[in-house]
Amino acid sequence: MSRHRRLGTVVAALALLGWSQAWAQDPVCAAPEPVCAARGAVFAIGSAFDPLASAVRIGPDLLVTNRHVMADEARAEVRLPDGRSLTAEVVPSGYPGDLVLLPVAGLGEGPVLERGAADADSELFAIGMDIASRRVRAYAPGHLILAPAPGHGLARLYHSAQSHPGNSGGALVDGAGRLVGIVAAGGEGRNEAIPARDLGPLLAESGPGYAEASRARGAATRACIVALESAASRLTELLAETLERDCPESGNRQLLDLAAQALGRAARSDRAIALFERALAEDPHAINARIGLVVTLHLARRFEASATHLDWLLDVAPSDLQVLRMATLSAKFGGNEPLGQRVLELMEAHHPAMAPAARKFLSAPLDPTQ
Repeated sequence: MSRHRRLGTVVAALALLGWSQAWAQDPVCAAPEPVCAARGAVFAIGSAFDPLASAVRIGPDLLVTNRHVMADEARAEVRLPDGRSLTAEVVPSGYPGDLVLLPVAGLGEGPVLERGAADADSELFAIGMDIASRRVRAYAPGHLILAPAPGHGLARLYHSAQSHPGNSGGALVDGAGRLVGIVAAGGEGRNEAIPARDLGPLLAESGPGYAEASRARGAATRACIVALESAASRLTELLAETLERDCPESGNRQLLDLAAQALGRAARSDRAIALFERALAEDPHAINARIGLVVTLHLARRFEASATHLDWLLDVAPSDLQVLRMATLSAKFGGNEPLGQRVLELMEAHHPAMAPAARKFLSAPLDPTQ
């Protein structure tokens, strides 16, 4: 089922369940009090492109959300806790990343979150619209995995705070309720947020003078996402060319990752690797992009080329079982004994029950047919 058909089904179901009722704050909040209070700065929103998303209040009448929620749509519907809906007009923007501004008259009183930077010692919480409960809620906490890579303007913040579909455009806050990022993407406990520092460039590069650039980026976002949906069943050469052209122009590194994955699955290895390398040049801390690159290199049986990336991943996520398994394959089929020894040491430390099998695999004679 395509994203639009799937979301259409969800919207229809929500209507039957009382879509017009208030999208209120969840009455039960187990997070620290400042985090629970920060829910008042997050709203459920929707557009004709993506009807289920979130937005964060950054001024008395100003919200921010992800561009991938809007694509090239000009308007969004903002749902208030009392059940009313307001229409927001998207502000054209030349900001090259995955954010747009939504001015909304009539939001009423409510908190505007203080901005901060993620602290390695602080718990982090994602706040966003929860589809199942029809509430704006704070999710289970996590921690900072990696801060934004220095010197890279579009670098993201990587964290383990729980988040779910519908949270795109929501708030990532610390234990004091400070806004440290805008929820953007992720999966498997490796989630991404656009750092709150990027709100400065976004505000500076938004306004009527950016209409043409904003339209182009929004159209590229739409074309990339639609092509990815179509490529899920069959990747034609025309779709491959669309992914290579439009996904980089979207300003959304996650879409670049997904395009590279689609090319890799279709055995267009060199083209997939080129997109992954472009993603990592934009953001060297992109964990999921680096994992995707390693998978593609393995599918192409280029095990030696994956070793550098796996050393980096083992530094960042030494207990991650997926990373350890990939490193085991790379050590075995790439003939990399130091990498193999490092994997065994980490297996013993983090997954001792699996260490004997890994040791046996690495020490077995290499089958030339493998």
